[in-house]
Amino acid sequence: MKLSRPMSLFLVAFGVWSWVIWPTFLKNIWKDPRSFGDGPTAFFTVHLVLVIASLVFGTVIGVLGVRGYLATRRR
Repeated sequence: MKLSRPMSLFLVAFGVWSWVIWPTFLKNIWKDPRSFGDGPTAFFTVHLVLVIASLVFGTVIGVLGVRGYLATRRR
């Protein structure tokens, strides 16, 4: 499958956006009083899993975008 240059750049932008938004979200969840009691609460754990999954997906999508962009430059 070949990605167009605009689609590749969109995927790269999505990956960067994920790394800007999700760490900020985690910082906000960390400060939330519902996050910790005698330890991490279910509220915190669920959001932590969401952040980790989103960062993994954002990274994979960003890497695909970079590879697609580099492939368009070689043609």
